[in-house]
Amino acid sequence: MNNLGDISTDLHIIFNHLKRYNYDYSILKEIPKNGIYVLFEVGESHKNLNRIVRIGTHTGENQLPSRLFQHFENENQRRSIFRKNIGRCILNKTHSNYLKYWDLPFTSIIDKEKNFAFIDLEFEKNVERQISEYLQKNFSFCVFEINSKDDRLYWESKIIATIAQAENVKPSPCWLGNYSPLKKIKLHGLWQIQGLYGPQINPIEFENLKKMILCQ
Repeated sequence: MNNLGDISTDLHIIFNHLKRYNYDYSILKEIPKNGIYVLFEVGESHKNLNRIVRIGTHTGENQLPSRLFQHFENENQRRSIFRKNIGRCILNKTHSNYLKYWDLPFTSIIDKEKNFAFIDLEFEKNVERQISEYLQKNFSFCVFEINSKDDRLYWESKIIATIAQAENVKPSPCWLGNYSPLKKIKLHGLWQIQGLYGPQINPIEFENLKKMILCQ
């Protein structure tokens, strides 16, 4: 169960058996205020398990519910790289010419003045609605509590690297991420590009992580 080559599957087993949530604003009251979230997506599988498609956390204290709200419901892709990546795929899939403007910054006064002529806010509102609909319809997640910021970031990086580098964990041909203009997303089947090549979880760390999660 715990040799290095199988740890990616062992992680899938653990997270597939944790309490699963479908996003609704009301469930944010049920989840820990500090921790790590693990996302699954309809149609994505690994060895008869739901395939992990994103791992994330937060840096501010007591911000896990807020971070999930930013991803699933707050329609502002410039506050969520996850939403930005979904939007990129939606635009690319439909061959939209707007893809080249999607990444332009538009938050500060300077950015607004610089990019005002290129940004179509009404068009973006429509894309944001599509992103929210896709996320809320196709994603589920589990969470586990970690109160220390340093520990959250440590385990997030370890889990991301372990899943990303697993040769036997692959996206399906129909995965929306296959439309991403970012090669790392298509190659590793995760909705993220940071931390993919870091140190993986070793067997001792895996046992410690498993005990921590299952004792909650």
